[in-house]
Amino acid sequence: MIAILGLVSGQVDAQIGGYGTYKFLNYTNSARAAALGGNFLSINDNDVTLTLANPSLITPAMNNNLAFSYVNNPGGINYGYVAYARSFSKVGSFVGSLQYINYGKFTGTDDAGNLTSDFSAAEYAFTVGWGRQLTPLFSIGANGKLIYSQLDIYHSFGIAVDVAGTYTSKDQGFNASLIGRNIGSQLVPYFSGQYRPLPFQLQIGLSQQLKHIPLRFSQLLTNLQRWDLTYFDPTDPANIPDPITGDIKQKKGISKFADQAMRHVVLGAELTVAKVVSVRIGYNYQRRQELKINGSAGLAGFSFGAGLRVKMFNLSYTYGNDQAGTPNRNYITLAVNLQEFIKKQ
Repeated sequence: MIAILGLVSGQVDAQIGGYGTYKFLNYTNSARAAALGGNFLSINDNDVTLTLANPSLITPAMNNNLAFSYVNNPGGINYGYVAYARSFSKVGSFVGSLQYINYGKFTGTDDAGNLTSDFSAAEYAFTVGWGRQLTPLFSIGANGKLIYSQLDIYHSFGIAVDVAGTYTSKDQGFNASLIGRNIGSQLVPYFSGQYRPLPFQLQIGLSQQLKHIPLRFSQLLTNLQRWDLTYFDPTDPANIPDPITGDIKQKKGISKFADQAMRHVVLGAELTVAKVVSVRIGYNYQRRQELKINGSAGLAGFSFGAGLRVKMFNLSYTYGNDQAGTPNRNYITLAVNLQEFIKKQ
């Protein structure tokens, strides 16, 4: 039962959770997005792998694009998705995707600790995304999601939508996106009558391509629906009360404000060489603060990745360092432009 409750309310990417369900909807699936430190991007360059998190990036140029993504997570938790894009001249462009997370197998016990039968846990989301260019500078998009969660004998169904808008400058160098994610509800809760909220997020994404250097900077503002994202860890030595005064050291004034503000900020940079190879790096301040151990952070919060574009194939890999002294997360994403293959045939 403890394991089940942990899956229902826990979160892999951060510790600001504690309430809500279907947290996997906000996990980073795209290796490119993961390399730049976040779970979405505002880069309008016809990359179908970015549309699951930002449907306003869906364009007609993605027609017949197919994408696969797989994330090897510490602890035997694996997740990913498959997506396919199709465009129609009158109604817009669509991307259908199936997103999943498999938590693996667990050893079951009763209340007395006696072994029972093993059980498994997994969650799925079928998403249909739609995007349309309203003007040369502004596009909109939306995702509709059907969600199914199975945690041992407990099952749940839900629905959700994402809504997004993206502004692209005339020279295509600057992009800005506003996104509201996971607006919805449980239709069938795990426990009768106990409905839990979905992991709603309000996000802003910015990206700027330099004019004379093939370098693009990205900045993400996440969880704007909630100001204070700090997490109090009672096991951290810094949070143990002073044995004499009983006081706990806390940040105050400008230091506290800066810490809380930076927890909303994710930074990333992408350097592209000869339009074929891309090198990426990201920094997530909130993740670094939450996952450091006893004041030692190592490379926690940093992510590194690379991309390779060869003809109709686009391969991306990201190495994510989540916590000092723990196994790291590996992201692999492959996108194939089937339209180019059809043209050649």
